[in-house]
Amino acid sequence: MSKNLVIVPTYNEIENIGLLIDKVMSLSTPFDILVVEDNSPDGTADVVKEFMTKYPSRVFMLQRQGKLGLGTAYIAGFTYGIANGYDYLCEMDADFSHNPEDLINLHNACEKDGADVAIGSRYVNGVTVVNWPIGRVLMSFFASKYVQIITGMPIEDATAGFKCYSRKVLETIPYQKVKFVGYAFQIQMKFLCWKYGFILKEVPIIFMDRTRGTSKMSMSIFKEAIFGVLLMKFKSFFKTYHPTPIENSK
Repeated sequence: MSKNLVIVPTYNEIENIGLLIDKVMSLSTPFDILVVEDNSPDGTADVVKEFMTKYPSRVFMLQRQGKLGLGTAYIAGFTYGIANGYDYLCEMDADFSHNPEDLINLHNACEKDGADVAIGSRYVNGVTVVNWPIGRVLMSFFASKYVQIITGMPIEDATAGFKCYSRKVLETIPYQKVKFVGYAFQIQMKFLCWKYGFILKEVPIIFMDRTRGTSKMSMSIFKEAIFGVLLMKFKSFFKTYHPTPIENSK
């Protein structure tokens, strides 16, 4: 077993998941993969089972009974990773919008450079997004600026979903209490890490829009982020953040 785990939520990713697993397995830094599968009707789970046989003790799957959302998928993945003794837990999409090669840079930012959370950032070095319509690029970019203004959090890519957490972060922050689903989940996780005093480092990546399969983005996810940030910031005025390791094991 590797000390590094990549958590990959899936729903209808039969065209991508096998290719992604092969690529991650080939990296010079070893990563195990946990696929959190939301009962895809296209047979994604069957493909993952084949790769669990191909890569025994390195590829795992949590099968859920329906499409329960990105946020709950990562929460389930974090809990699995902590319970199974991983030191570094990464989030990434199944559709190759996140380059698996960048997992190494995110991991090194934590293990070698002292970050507690490494964020694969589309905006820390200008705008590094490929194949997105300009409207979506602007929406994402200004959403991150909005988050910066509302929260004061010094992160250029607040909605980024490509990240590496050190184990101590997830043993400290109350991630199981995060109820948001999409972008807002990613924002609140960063906000909690920042408020609890952890070191966040943005690592530049090139974000490539998917070429296979269908995007799961919706306007409801975007609205959740806009209004969820306001609610999150308001609630933070009434909370103190004292790092207490193993908070999530209580």
